[in-house]
Amino acid sequence: MKVIVTVVDKIISEAQITIPDGLSDLAIKQHITDLYNSGEMLIDLKIAQVDFESVSARIVQEHSTKPAS
Repeated sequence: MKVIVTVVDKIISEAQITIPDGLSDLAIKQHITDLYNSGEMLIDLKIAQVDFESVSARIVQEHSTKPAS
């Protein structure tokens, strides 16, 4: 029997980054978005928490490849 199991987790990651002083809220959001999109922040992300969301299993029918007699 073959079973396909799907596990869904919510992963929360944290990173400590330095943001220039004097930026508006919108500019801070844009700065963080730019760091993330450029890949610079990805190396600093640390997994802080993993929450289990769901698990499901699906049985896959295996078909015989023997020729009919």
